[in-house]
Amino acid sequence: MAGHSKFKNIQHRKGAQDKKRAKVFSRLGKELTVAARAGTDVSANPRLRTALAACRAANMPKDNIERVLKKAEGGEGELYEEIRYEGYGPGGTALIVEAMTDNRNRTASEVRAAFNKYNGSLGETGSVSFMFDRVGEIMFAADVTDADSMFEAALEAGADNVESDDDGHIITCAMEDFNTVRDALDEAFGSPAEAAIVWKPQNTVDVNVDHAKGLIKLMEVLDDNDDVQSIASNFDISDEVMAALDS
Repeated sequence: MAGHSKFKNIQHRKGAQDKKRAKVFSRLGKELTVAARAGTDVSANPRLRTALAACRAANMPKDNIERVLKKAEGGEGELYEEIRYEGYGPGGTALIVEAMTDNRNRTASEVRAAFNKYNGSLGETGSVSFMFDRVGEIMFAADVTDADSMFEAALEAGADNVESDDDGHIITCAMEDFNTVRDALDEAFGSPAEAAIVWKPQNTVDVNVDHAKGLIKLMEVLDDNDDVQSIASNFDISDEVMAALDS
């Protein structure tokens, strides 16, 4: 599709997730708390290393980070349970919702209610995740470098794929190579716009205007839930539908 941007679609999915600083810091704090349970030695704890990089990218105050780490070292801190919900949204789109909660029943009830309200259906674990790959995803704005330079640097760092357009660069890599690739690209081009282990859809589903509206509402409600950490989906929005949504 002419002018169609994969970067924009990923940013649109992420854009449906609230970017208010308080909410961002809350989610990062939870991830940091869970990651630090395995130890606060960054060299021996890849998950903590990733969490700390995300905190720095979001300009999370150093005091906040140190407070979480001190609690972890003292065997304190909240005990969050990690849960993954899978289901279908409007237009047959697949969604994966990852949550951290101190009350499994509350979170399950609220997530199910959101799916039901917006013509979706919550399924069993594994009902849609087989349509996704678990990979590292690193995103840079287009102006950090040209496509050829990004391609060469990413492949040299160990990435599996690079997609570039006028809006940005998307680098994907194996989950186990994520830290190495991110660090190498960070050194070469500065901090990325986004960097995380994500659920990447193997194929995408085109949605019309009505389905897109319902889907975005569903994602907004899920994102407003304090227990929800991330939302992945396989929808694809064309430039025409994007224009209609913005009008």
